[in-house]
Amino acid sequence: MKKWGKRVGYGIGDLGCNLVFSTMASYLMVFYTDVFGITAAAAGTMMLVTKFIDALTDTGMGLIVDKTHTRWGQGRPYFIVGAIPFAVFTFMTFYIPDFSASGKLIWAYITYCLLCTAYTVVNIPLNTIVPRLTSDIHERDVLVSTRMVCAMAGTAIVMSITAPMVEFFGKGNEAKGYLVTMTIYGIVAMLIFFVTFASTKEVVPPTVSSVRVSLMDSLKGLTAQAWILFLLNLFYFSLYVVRSTTVIYYFKYNLGRTDWLSLVGVLGILSGLPMLLALPALEKKFSKRSLMFFSVALYIAGDLLIFVGRNSAVCLLTGLVITGLGIYGIFGITFAMQPDVIDYSEYEKNASVAGLIAAFQGFFVKGGMGLTSFVIGVFLKNGGYVANAEQTEKALSYIEICFIWIPIVLCAAIAILTYFYKLDKLRGDMTEELENRREKMLKDV
Repeated sequence: MKKWGKRVGYGIGDLGCNLVFSTMASYLMVFYTDVFGITAAAAGTMMLVTKFIDALTDTGMGLIVDKTHTRWGQGRPYFIVGAIPFAVFTFMTFYIPDFSASGKLIWAYITYCLLCTAYTVVNIPLNTIVPRLTSDIHERDVLVSTRMVCAMAGTAIVMSITAPMVEFFGKGNEAKGYLVTMTIYGIVAMLIFFVTFASTKEVVPPTVSSVRVSLMDSLKGLTAQAWILFLLNLFYFSLYVVRSTTVIYYFKYNLGRTDWLSLVGVLGILSGLPMLLALPALEKKFSKRSLMFFSVALYIAGDLLIFVGRNSAVCLLTGLVITGLGIYGIFGITFAMQPDVIDYSEYEKNASVAGLIAAFQGFFVKGGMGLTSFVIGVFLKNGGYVANAEQTEKALSYIEICFIWIPIVLCAAIAILTYFYKLDKLRGDMTEELENRREKMLKDV
């Protein structure tokens, strides 16, 4: 039970993050345009600009974590530090001041940037502490999978109850509905971060002394395997954005199945749950490299089944489930690789750069998501897409390219990168060497 207390305590940290992050991903644009009162162009530009600002704050937070040394650990204290600001800035982001149009836009920029920064303060440490929680490789895989399941649960909660809550608390006043709903999410997330702090303990020290190093020295601690991880994050989250953004367009316009949109949303979230639950057991028997190839093949097979069987309900639903298994397999394995990459920097470069690795992951994730969203918008516009209208053949073909063929190209890129991932073979040697170094450090103290 103690193990599961730690697993769940760590995992629900991402549930807390996702209560707000998933709401921002799904509802923030419509909130800004339809409720807050700024134009779609201004909101879209703000989302792109702030994503790159956010990516830079990720890098800064990673460096801060690497330079933090307290009796509570390196990353864990920031669950407490960031919890209250996270709740406060969630409230502020969804508060509508009585300002002019330009004043509102400035308020939106400032509050959204502050909320993204508070998210960074709690989320970067969540990414860094797994190697410090345990040196047992299987236990690390269980921790990562628990976190992924909790993240999915957070997304499912948001997709299920946000709209009803806005309606219930607003009673016709959407501004009030959003404010009360998001305040509740912010407070719940804050309490969850307190639980995550109390449930975890950093018991595995780094094998590198805690001397302060320069940014240049920290950058030298990044290995080629770390860059493979960063690019995997870039391509995975690009795949995630393309799929989640264009699936509605494809089913609405290309297939004419608007009555399926709710079902498509549910399948998109829940179809990957079996894969996340099975990953720890699969990772005991198979290498992460092999499982990544398998997940990529699953996604491509499901994608092609949707394309070939687009006139068959059975083929469409089966294809959605298979792509869900594939995309969440890629998701879970990418995050499971991170502790190995962190250890490899200690093993190969004698560098403790967990925070910097998590920061670069965040940079590639958020920069990639922002850029991909922008590219999809430009691509659809060039195809002649017109909202809520009958689409031309050209527009339909561009939607099909976005939903079917771009994901296959991204999957191919993920497979090529995975070919150069080599830490599965080194995992045993790394564990033994790092344990020997820790024992030596303890003897020298």
